Amino acid sequence: MPIEHAPFSQAEYDRRIVKTRKAMELQGLELLFVADPSNQAWLTGYDGWSFYVHQGVLLGLEGEPIWWGRQMDAIGGRRTCWMTAENVIGYTDNFVQSTERHPMQDLAQHIRSLGYESARIGVEMENYYYSAKAHSVLCEELPNASVGDATALVNWQRLIKSDEEISFIRRAARISDKVIRTAIDRAAPGVRKNDLVADIFHAGITGVDDDWGDYPAIVPLTPSGLDATAAHLTWNGAPMKAGEATFFELSGCYRRYHAPLCRTVYLGTPPQEMRNAEQAQIEGISAGLNAARAGNLTSDIVEAFMSVLAKHGIHREGRMGYPVGLSYPPDWGERTASLRSEDKTVLEPGMVFHFMPALWMDSWGLETTETIVITEDGPAEALSKVERKLFVKD
Repeated sequence: MPIEHAPFSQAEYDRRIVKTRKAMELQGLELLFVADPSNQAWLTGYDGWSFYVHQGVLLGLEGEPIWWGRQMDAIGGRRTCWMTAENVIGYTDNFVQSTERHPMQDLAQHIRSLGYESARIGVEMENYYYSAKAHSVLCEELPNASVGDATALVNWQRLIKSDEEISFIRRAARISDKVIRTAIDRAAPGVRKNDLVADIFHAGITGVDDDWGDYPAIVPLTPSGLDATAAHLTWNGAPMKAGEATFFELSGCYRRYHAPLCRTVYLGTPPQEMRNAEQAQIEGISAGLNAARAGNLTSDIVEAFMSVLAKHGIHREGRMGYPVGLSYPPDWGERTASLRSEDKTVLEPGMVFHFMPALWMDSWGLETTETIVITEDGPAEALSKVERKLFVKD
């Protein structure tokens, strides 16, 4: 694909390749095989719903990366990858879901033909898309190679976003604001949850102005009442009820970039304990944003928030955020640093986090979150323009 049609400039892709190769050299790797579709897209631009079959990117210490996958998907690779056509290669369909052969046999043949049959090769072993069977076959086919774990090597290179990436995340944030406002405006007693979710999808995919909506890596999470005491529940066909809170955990998506956002709506008069928690949560988020400064640690954000909760007599445990940006299903998190007390990652300008200090109590849930950007100086910037509060509708 001509680079002028790619999502990013050639300089941006070159920057990513250089960073990744430096990380490879530090780990003593001569070749990297990347199966995570988010990492594939970050390195090559590849964008297709084909991650249900074996595919990936081969990156050596010089030359263009090579995208490898199913032959029919290689056609899409030539439509979306920035590399020359000869560096987008495919395997025949008789490898797909076969009991007689495995796609890793084809990949191993390419690795041998490239001269890496005895190389130090890194693979993403802790990854949704790289199976135990794939690893076993690849090692069997490359007995003279040293195949080791390079999980998250590329993910960590993605942690600091470029200006081009942050531009995409800002567009996603505008879409996030739209979908959250749609959810809040549409919420009312008697509205079937699936109909509400249909409106959320419509708002997200239509996008804002010329910024069209891509599919988010996570479907809308919209639990109500006692269901909202748990994380990660989706929806059903039941009508919304007065006297219940519903949290909306959503994200707009622009060209695979996300800006997750959560807000909570209560239909009726919320209990006083929920109002008290709302004030503590909002105060804690402000404290966390103030602590989210370049040079501080990820744990500083957590400690700032938790000190406010403690002052209000509220107990909370667990992680409360993670880096976000380019992602594919099943998760919009980047699986590197975490916002939790034991994580000591140094904050740097350009890092983007979903600051997610949700409260799940015995009879209700309260999610108020922000996608934040670490700036050159001063507190983090929250990208959403939606008011930070519990939305109450009579």
